[in-house]
Amino acid sequence: MKVNTFFKQTLAIVILIAVVSGALYLGNQKNFGWPQYTQLALEGLRGGAIYALIALGIVTIYNVTGIINFAQGGFAMLGAMLAVSVNNAQQLSEMGVGLRLVLAFFVAVSLTTLVGLLIERLAIYPARNAEPLTQIIITVGVFIVMQGVAFLIWGSDQYTLPAFTTLEVRDMPIRFSGILIKAQSFWIWGTVAIVMVLLYYFFEKTMWGKALRACAINRQAARLMGISPNRMSALSFALAAALGAIGGFVLGPATRPSYDMGLTLGLKGFVAAIMGGLVNAPAAVLGGILLGMIENLGAGITKAGIKDIFAFIILIFVLLFRPDGILSKRETVEKV
Repeated sequence: MKVNTFFKQTLAIVILIAVVSGALYLGNQKNFGWPQYTQLALEGLRGGAIYALIALGIVTIYNVTGIINFAQGGFAMLGAMLAVSVNNAQQLSEMGVGLRLVLAFFVAVSLTTLVGLLIERLAIYPARNAEPLTQIIITVGVFIVMQGVAFLIWGSDQYTLPAFTTLEVRDMPIRFSGILIKAQSFWIWGTVAIVMVLLYYFFEKTMWGKALRACAINRQAARLMGISPNRMSALSFALAAALGAIGGFVLGPATRPSYDMGLTLGLKGFVAAIMGGLVNAPAAVLGGILLGMIENLGAGITKAGIKDIFAFIILIFVLLFRPDGILSKRETVEKV
């Protein structure tokens, strides 16, 4: 058993060295220096922060209910598209752009949170005694329905959301030592940091947060202590929906929101959650950040068209070598 563990660790190190060496070689072929690598990493950090928010939603639901919510990307899509609708509403045309964005934020997050609650009550709660696989398939069906309804409402067009800094459609770039950073990136990073602090306060200092943690640790013991797992299930979906909506809202100005944006975001958020072991929120955040940076660096040194491949390559390697998460210290015990 120890020999097998040693072999897997050695193989992982060899593969890592080979990948890094190959990346440096390909970058050298394009005459990349530290400014180019830094530029790619910072751009990846922007997307990785969004993956982290989505991964947090997936981890929250999984910890409380044991369900992997594949509809999480749909919440991000819904948050972005609702914000676009509020911002473009003719009735609010007299309102300043800044006030419209503030209103769009609260409307998008509130309505998406309500949708999360309805999904839990109408689709998940009736199947609460079903097998986990059945519940997972339900979330896949829910996502397909969400995407279909979004297509009927908004069509296949791509929309724009004003950048928060310049309050114009185009974002304001910031140059530093040859590195270009879009101002919206700072909004994304700042939002994720604030959300992390608020989540820490919620889970550590509030009764609702402690009740959620109790259900995550032991549902049966929590029930015996008077905590309703059914209520905590609804709360976890509402919280996850809010996190997804916030991610979609702050990402909106940095991309072009559309009805199908949730699929890619949801899958990459799932990969980030797997990197965290599905139960460790800080590891999921780290996984999202690493995923965003690695896939952007990989696309930069190869071709942008294959960017999405890297997320699933990472998923395969994590499942093979670190199935309990990148920060897990638990060793796999094999039965003889």
